[in-house]
This record gives sequence, C-alpha cells and structure tokens, in this order.
Amino acid sequence: MNKADKVTNKIRLFGTDGVRGIANKELDIGLAMNIGRAAAMVLTDSTDGKHPKVVIGKDTRISSDMLEGALIAGLCSVGADVVLLGTVPTPTVAYLVKKYNADAGIMISASHNPFEYNGIKIFSSSGYKLPDSLEDEIEKIVVDNDNSSAPQTGAGIGRVTRSDTAVDDYIDHIIGTVDCRLDGMRIAIDCSNGSSSATAEKLFTGLGAECYMLSDKPDGMNINDKCGSTHMEMLQKYVLENKLDLGIAFDGDADRCLAVDENGKVIDGDIIMAICASDLASRNKLNKKTAVGTVMSNMGFGIFCKENGLNFAVTDVGDRYVLEEMLKEGYNFGGEQSGHVIFLDYATTGDGQLTAAQLLSVLSRKKERLSVISSLMTKYPQVLINVDITAEKKCLFYDNKVISKKISDVQKELGADGRILVRVSGTEPLVRVMLEGKDKEQIEKFAKETSNLIKKELGE
Repeated sequence: MNKADKVTNKIRLFGTDGVRGIANKELDIGLAMNIGRAAAMVLTDSTDGKHPKVVIGKDTRISSDMLEGALIAGLCSVGADVVLLGTVPTPTVAYLVKKYNADAGIMISASHNPFEYNGIKIFSSSGYKLPDSLEDEIEKIVVDNDNSSAPQTGAGIGRVTRSDTAVDDYIDHIIGTVDCRLDGMRIAIDCSNGSSSATAEKLFTGLGAECYMLSDKPDGMNINDKCGSTHMEMLQKYVLENKLDLGIAFDGDADRCLAVDENGKVIDGDIIMAICASDLASRNKLNKKTAVGTVMSNMGFGIFCKENGLNFAVTDVGDRYVLEEMLKEGYNFGGEQSGHVIFLDYATTGDGQLTAAQLLSVLSRKKERLSVISSLMTKYPQVLINVDITAEKKCLFYDNKVISKKISDVQKELGADGRILVRVSGTEPLVRVMLEGKDKEQIEKFAKETSNLIKKELGE
C-alpha cells in the first residue's frame, strides 16, 4: 500500500493513488480513524466556530462499511460534519465535494484491486486529489500520533447525515456534458460489480442507449472478479454473441474505462484518447492542440499526434501527474493507457463514465462504428510483465546496478524502433516491465529476460 521515496528509501503511507492495502490488516480501522482525524485537521478550518463538512463515498467491497465507520469516528471526533454519499464512483466524490460546498471529500476504494484490498482517496474542497505536500502533512500527524487538535466534546462533536440525491446529481452532471443523444445504440456495460453498478444503467439509458448490463450485482466480494476493465474477455464474448454495437467496461470505482468494438477487439485508453483528442481538435476544443499522456502511453499515440498536427506532453505514470501537467500548462485533455482519461472542462479527475459518454457521443455525431473510427491510430506491439516483490524490495530496485545495466543493454538493442520501461508500481507490490517495438518476438524475449533477472535479484 506504500510507495518508496527514491532518495531516502523511506516507505510512505500514501501511494500514487491514496492509501491502499489489505483491509483490516495493512489498512485497519485504527489507521482509517486516524487518517480521518488527520485529514480534518489538515484540510479544514473551524476557527470560525463552524463545523467543517466532509463528504464520503465508497465502493462495493465488504470492508467499505467498516472503514467508513472508522473514518466517520475520526472526522466527527475533531468536529467535522460528515455527509454520506453511499455507493458511488470515485469521480462522484470529486464532483460533489465542490457542488455540496464541502471542505474535503473521501472515497473508500482500492480501484481495480481484488476485494480483500481497500483504500482511502482524499480530495480537497476544489475536487482535486491532494498534492504530495498535503498528504505528507496528514501522514505526519498519523505517524507521529499528533494530538495537537484535542478531541471535541459536547456540541463540538461532528454530526452525520446522508445525501439522497448524490447518484442523481452525478448522473445529471454527466448527461449535461453530452451534446447529442445515443438513440438506437446497443451497448453492453460491464460494471465490474463495483461502483458503476449504482449509476451506469440509469446514466446511459437516460442518454438513449439500449443497455445490456454485465457484472452489476455486487455482493461485497465479487468486485473486479474476472470482470471489468482488467478482465475484458467476458465483455468481448458478449458483444460478439449478441451482435451489439460495442461494449464498455469500468473498473471497481469507475474512474477508468475501456471499450470493445463490434468485432470484439479491445479499445484501450490510448485509442480512446486518440479518438477524443481528434474530435476535440476538430471542434477547436483541445487547448493548445495538446494531449497529455504518460511514459506508458503506446508509441503509436505519439506518432498519431505528430501525424495529425497535435502536441503530445509526457508525464510520469499516474493520473495525478497527468493532471498536474494539465493544470500547470493550461491543457484540458489527458489520460493513461489504462483508461484513466481526464476531460478537465467537465471533471477534476479521471472519470470512466464521463469518458464513455464522450466516446459514445463522438460515434453518434459521426455516425461511425467503433472499429472504423479507432483505426486512426496504429498501436505498436507492447508486452507488459508484472514481477511480484515485497514492499521492502521495491526500495532496493533503484540501486540495483545489475538490473540497471540490463535495462540499458536492452534499450541499445532496440534502438529507435522500440523502448523498455521498468518501474515500481505505486499501488501494488510489483515491478512492471514494459517493452514496445516493431518486432513482437524480440520484445517478448527481452521482457522475459528482464523480468527473470528482477526475480533473481529482488525475489524472495
């Protein structure tokens, strides 16, 4: 659940997407309560005598109710009022924290991870994920057991209320971003038994589509279980067997989206970005004619941008870094291959259902099939291997000269026709080995060699 500081080899509580770990083990109720308390201390200002307000959303994991209770206890103990949104996608929290004039927002979710994991993502009053500096302040209070903000008593204790309109407010917002109807479009929607189970059918039916719902019956333990954007096989088969126009898949908290065309081919985040960037540019709605991606973006996306007169800005992996670049340079569109796509004109974070709505609106306006319109970008062959290591060994990766030399040697062999990218995951105990190139057999060979070396050097 931690990320490593490359310089000090220190393990941080916050990873690239909040705090994450196995619920009731790495992320237990004591830690959750302390995070809630610390977040209220850092993000809210009650010196005017008013109770600060914090909204909380959650995904469908069995542990989400437990962690919600712990967060409520921590927040209320220092005088914060809590508004419970219920089961909603992560982007719902990002949107409603601002709409409801809250001081902060918290989402309980481990995104695409298995059900035994859970996480805590925190948003500021403006709806943006917290910068490292504020996460560090919260972490310091938790780690140092800082009690400088004394527990409230009497009328100072926070109250808890529930919002009955959170889902509808969010759905109305997404519908308001689309300038056309989806009437006549037949689509399958895989909700990953996660948060979009509460929103997707009503949203896309409301836009006029004929929806066929998959994995939309969460039981607390089936989130991301062989379904959703990390397991596309069921959706591919369903679209083909039922001769549908396309399929849409979300992850557990619906902040990412992938698609399947009418032929059953997976359309990843890079291709979705190419389609949407091209459409935005054609309508003079792509700021500075620039799309923001990451070092994991397919080489084909950069080539697409160059061939179409667009600029391509590259950041580190993580939608937070994409967003930072967008805000810094005044860009309004960016995302990741995994399906995190940010339409900054409409949202402050990656939003899978917003992305799907925008993609479907392009198809509707252009009256094109997804297989046809997705051909505007050619993907380079890409191989990704995840190597399991412990959190402690992740720290040692940066100083291992044997691994560094192997990476350098492989890049020399690939030359200008390919690349190798090896990085430590910010959310899981993994090292990710990614290679791209024109020769698929060559990159598969190098990927296996590199991953085997990492196992030898850093494995148990």
